[in-house]
Amino acid sequence: MDPKERKKIPRQKMPEQSPHRRRDNFQEVPYGFSHETAVLEAQRCLKCKKPGCVQGCPVNINIPAFIALIEEGKFLEAAWKLKEQNALPAVTGRVCPQESQCEARCILGKKGEPCAIGRLERFAADFERAQGKPKLPEIAPKTGKKIAVIGAGPAGLTVAGDLVKLGHEVTIYEALHEPGGVLVYGIPEFRLPKEIVRYEVNYLKELGVTIHADYVVGKGKTIDELFAAGADAIFVGTGAGLPMFMRVPGENLVGVYSANEYLTRSNLMKAFRFPEYATAPIISKKVITVGGGNVAMDCARTAKRMGAESVIVYRRSRQEMPARAEEVHHAGEEGVQFELLTNPTRIIGDADGRVKGIECVRMELGEPDASGRRRPVVKEGSEFIIECDTVVPALGNRPNPLIPMTTPALKTTKWGTLEADPDTLETTMKGVFAGGDIVTGAATVISAMGAGKIAARSMHEYVMTGKVTKPEKKEEKADDGGDE
Repeated sequence: MDPKERKKIPRQKMPEQSPHRRRDNFQEVPYGFSHETAVLEAQRCLKCKKPGCVQGCPVNINIPAFIALIEEGKFLEAAWKLKEQNALPAVTGRVCPQESQCEARCILGKKGEPCAIGRLERFAADFERAQGKPKLPEIAPKTGKKIAVIGAGPAGLTVAGDLVKLGHEVTIYEALHEPGGVLVYGIPEFRLPKEIVRYEVNYLKELGVTIHADYVVGKGKTIDELFAAGADAIFVGTGAGLPMFMRVPGENLVGVYSANEYLTRSNLMKAFRFPEYATAPIISKKVITVGGGNVAMDCARTAKRMGAESVIVYRRSRQEMPARAEEVHHAGEEGVQFELLTNPTRIIGDADGRVKGIECVRMELGEPDASGRRRPVVKEGSEFIIECDTVVPALGNRPNPLIPMTTPALKTTKWGTLEADPDTLETTMKGVFAGGDIVTGAATVISAMGAGKIAARSMHEYVMTGKVTKPEKKEEKADDGGDE
């Protein structure tokens, strides 16, 4: 098929649950591609000689290669090709912001819609899981080197997967009772079924990674004690799990929950399946979620499924929302209401100290701020009250200070993140590397995985040679839309 014929194929739609049905259950919203649809979508790929999509991928997946295998009907081989660079393809195929990364660099998007890279990634990974035929890669001979990974989130799991394949003995220490980090405590079941996370984690275990759950480094062993116990290098991937609040009057009232607590109770502790699971759900009549990111969408959509009227309050317009467009669209379809250009000023309580409303002001957009988005400015005299019984601030997170508090050699920034060389992710403590949200602050799953790959490369060099060198930076111009 020549490029002109490929360009005539429209982007394939993914079937999904209808809004009126899915807003009452926690089952995954999209159903995924059929075999025929996946092949047809794969045929849209132009097979560029210098693919921009690869440059846009934080973990450098060979995107044209795995898509070509799908086009040929070699679905298992496509999954195996993905796993050469990405240990969690079923996860990233669902939650990665492809529209601003790989798909944003697809030349089909210049005059139409880009190739559905994320949906094809999900298809291949799901096909492998359904067949029950994971292919274990060749493991290098044992090096005798021991690696300790703190945190079983996306960054830590990626580091572990890369280093175990290089022959090192890898042990992950996870504070929660189930590995996965934000994948299990933060992202709801309807966006990322937990059985998929467990499948990907089990794949790493089959590679030889050891995982100790319910182990809080800093409360159990410290980093210094892990070194004393035989670790040759340590990776810190503890994420950013310390919630940020609005700092307005009334945040101590009963009925105010951090996004972390609200989602963790439902996702990790299965409150939505009470009484089968012992965690009682948060029952509300009207939930106000404050924020415009993916976490805010997750909270608001969860509230809707728990039977509440659900409203998102966001101080900018929809255009400035950092959430994925698909998540905002799904929230609106499911009946979540939006109070845009609106900012809370205080939370109002009743005589028993429980939330009964939230006072807000209307905003208008001024000049762009440091984020590049137009800065919201208060409209004087625009105060109004929204009645509610639950408020969930979803305004981002900061790193937990436990690791740096128990390890003075690790320097932190003014934001509480760990200082790390951006090219090698080496920290200020010899033999300790860090990546993901603990370094960048709250970001995406795939960016944390990209950091994990950088750290794994540096750690391998460190344990084998005792030094770390910065990689040479090569710049390649991507295809500009020609018919190569």
